[in-house]
Amino acid sequence: MIWMGWVSMERRSIRRGTGLAAGALAVALSAACGSTSGTDEEGAAGGDGFPVTVETVHGAVEIPSKPANVVALGWSDAEAALALGVQPAGLSDWQGYGGKGVGPWAEDLVEGEPEDLGTMEVSDEAVANLDPDVVLNTRSDGEESKFATLREIVPVVDPPKGVEVSYGTTWRQQMEQVSLALGEQEKGEELVKDLEERFAATAGEHPEFQGKSVAVGAFYGDKLGVYVPGDPRVDFMEELGFENEQEINELAEGEFYVDLPLEQAEKLDADLTVVFPIGMEAEQLKDDEVLNSIPSAEDGRLVVLEDPDLANAFSSGSTLGIGYALDHAPQLFAEALSG
Repeated sequence: MIWMGWVSMERRSIRRGTGLAAGALAVALSAACGSTSGTDEEGAAGGDGFPVTVETVHGAVEIPSKPANVVALGWSDAEAALALGVQPAGLSDWQGYGGKGVGPWAEDLVEGEPEDLGTMEVSDEAVANLDPDVVLNTRSDGEESKFATLREIVPVVDPPKGVEVSYGTTWRQQMEQVSLALGEQEKGEELVKDLEERFAATAGEHPEFQGKSVAVGAFYGDKLGVYVPGDPRVDFMEELGFENEQEINELAEGEFYVDLPLEQAEKLDADLTVVFPIGMEAEQLKDDEVLNSIPSAEDGRLVVLEDPDLANAFSSGSTLGIGYALDHAPQLFAEALSG
């Protein structure tokens, strides 16, 4: 199962899959350059706000008309689209949910069965066969060489300018990029405002969170990954008033996490330590001698996210998943801090 950073922790990235066959590419290019449809004419007239220009790490991307067919390849891009009332025709199931390819907090919003396009090797041809009007890739490694063939025939919305960490697009940035690309800016602004208000209210209910240091990590195999600013899990904690452990921040090298051997688990020591398992049972983690030897664990200030749904929501970085995590995680943090 691929979820919560498993792919990137193994230093693997999406590799562009098989390019379009010559015939398929010719058809796609012909369709892209063909006669203007009624929808295009409406967009050109500006009645629906189109065309729009989305600024990305690779420059400006113009979307000529309101997309009717959307493919979501970035981490949680599908959930962002669904939150805006837009159905993705295809998606990348980064967190390994299976089924509809999104978390349980978003499943009821899915109509039909979007095509799972994979994560490690996404085929340009498979995406093009869905005839998308736009491809969302807002939370990704942002490599321009990927989806090179697709970029010739359809707008690809990569991470926004200023994102320097791989997969480091924040939930706000993701919603801003996606809502602009899909012509749902007003709804996107409402979703951002609502979630900001929820964070503020929760932080207000827990003044004990303010200024406390936190370390967030995932255990997998004989390694652990510790998260740094730019990762959605750290963003979540900082929104609540926590500060990521400085010693961990100093280890960051342009990734959203740092790989460490289990023997260095003491780097997770902080006022609050939050961990979850990948590819192992939570009970194994709760019984781990090395983890339980760090001071925060010995003092009862360790939270193990045992519930896979909660761990996934905490890791999702989507407005929908974050909302679910806000319903369940803060009380666990408060209980741990109270001793």
